[in-house]
Amino acid sequence: MPFDDTLADRIRECLDRRSGVQEKTLFGCACFMLGGNVLVGVWKESLVARVGPDEYEGALLEPHVRVFDITGRPMKGWVAVEPEGIEDDEPLNGWIERAWSFVSSLAAAQGGSRAHE
Repeated sequence: MPFDDTLADRIRECLDRRSGVQEKTLFGCACFMLGGNVLVGVWKESLVARVGPDEYEGALLEPHVRVFDITGRPMKGWVAVEPEGIEDDEPLNGWIERAWSFVSSLAAAQGGSRAHE
């Protein structure tokens, strides 16, 4: 199933004024990257947000949030937010901000050269 273009457009709009963001399609997912690290993405109809290990457990307790798992191996530090959890721009922006906070710390710590964690 292709990713939700409307959600990808909403993310593009949220990230439009930020510098250093790149967009790539990886594994059928629209991915938005900062410093070579995935920040957020769109998997089918869900937002994928990289919140990091410290925020992971708490994020999973929130409504409409689940483990991000497309291979049978959950990706710790990454969550999927169902469409109901991002119907409005405010919660979408909130998830992007949370991911930005974590991923920008990786970019700063690694000089933007690290592609994975």
